Order: sequence, then C-alpha cells, then structure tokens
Amino acid sequence: MTALSFLNMHFISFFSLMCLLLSRADARYGHGLVRCQFSSKDGHDAVYLEQIYINKMLLVQYNSTRGEYVGYTKKTKDIADGLNKNTDLLKQEQKNTELCKTSIPMVADVLLKSGDFVEPSVKMRSVETANSKHPAMLVCSAHNFYPKQIRVTWLRDGKKVTSDVTSTDELSNGNWLYQIHSYLEYTPIPGEKITCMVEHASLMEPKFYDWDPMPESNINKISIGTAGLVLGLVFFSAGLACYMRNTKRGRVQVPTS
Repeated sequence: MTALSFLNMHFISFFSLMCLLLSRADARYGHGLVRCQFSSKDGHDAVYLEQIYINKMLLVQYNSTRGEYVGYTKKTKDIADGLNKNTDLLKQEQKNTELCKTSIPMVADVLLKSGDFVEPSVKMRSVETANSKHPAMLVCSAHNFYPKQIRVTWLRDGKKVTSDVTSTDELSNGNWLYQIHSYLEYTPIPGEKITCMVEHASLMEPKFYDWDPMPESNINKISIGTAGLVLGLVFFSAGLACYMRNTKRGRVQVPTS
C-alpha cells in the first residue's frame, strides 16, 4: 500500500466517523477535504489540513500548524477534544504532515515542467487617498498570471505590514489569466524602504518590487523644469545687467504719452 493510498483510507475512515457522529435530520450534504498547501518549492512552509464540512459549513479541522483538531460548533468542539486525546491519531497526522512536505519538491518539479504557469506582470503606483487617516496610498498590481493562487505582501524596511492593507480577490480576465490589486495606506517616512513581495507558482522564489517615489519619468520632468528655470534666470540676469548699464549711461528711454 502506498503512502497516498494509506492517507486516503485514513481520511475516508475519519470522514465516515464524523458523518455518523454529526448526522441529524436536517443534514443534507457533507464533504471532506485533504489539503497540502505550500508556496515554496522545497515545502518548508507546507500546511497540512483535514477538513469536514456539513451543508457547506466547516465543522472540524486538523491543522498541522497547530498540531491538533479544532471544532467550530459546540458539538464538534467536544469531538475535537476527544480526538486530541488520541496520541496514536495525532502521531499519524504528524506522519501525514511529513508526507505532505516531502512530496512537494517532486510535485513542484513536475508542475514547473508542465509549462502551464504564467508569471505575473507586477507594477506599483501611488494613488490619491480619500477619507483616510494616512496621506499616501500605494497600489501593487499583478496582471496576467496563472494559476489563480497568488500571495501579495507589503514590507516596510523588510518587515511585513499587517495593518492598513486591503486587497481585491483574484479577478479573472476572461482568458484563463488573472489579476489582483493590493493597497497600502501609509504615512511616508524619509529614508524608509517600501516593498511589494509577490509569491506565485510560476516563480522559483518570491520577487520583490521596491517603491521608487521618484520614477524616471518624473526625474526627467523635474530635470527639464530645472533646466528651464536656470535658462530663464540666465536671460533675466543678462537683461537686468543690460538695464543697469544703460541706466548708468543715461540711455533709458522713457515713453511719452
């Protein structure tokens, strides 16, 4: 028996038990999910989940980050407490978690060779804020990527920002590609570094996009404006010198009416 087959049998047995325990007259539909979620190719950040739903409502879940079962109703909380006292069951869940992590490099390698991934095109820009306590807002937009799952994170001087951040859902372009937009409201601090980090299956590692408050186009505009100002000052100075020189010589013509 393969490890995957054992894992499936284990979850099916667990799901069947839960359905028996949670059966009631108005229960119409139940389903279970086994998930191995990851964003890195080596699987170091993998999360193993077992979830039971009845009528689309999550009732009980095993989460490897917590290492225990969690119930979401009064009845399933009691069930989860009982499951967490079963040391053999928890040991098996730890083995399932390790299987999840060790399988990821192989799965990721196969997926990356399939050629089905499309790398996102990422742009950052500033926008005006309305009814905000912060004077500035940045938008980090990822366009034309596939598959749908993506993670966009804001960093300030290398530290993750957890407040004043909002994001859209992954939006379909209608051509199998997706886009997402993440917003950061902030108060600028001189010398700080603001970064948009993007993680996606098409990327071997996260990509970082630093915010440049003075993009090249603006620099060019300022340079042209500065050059025009300097040139204007030169002509003004020359004209003023000529005026002063003529005044001293008594050659200033006063217009008569």
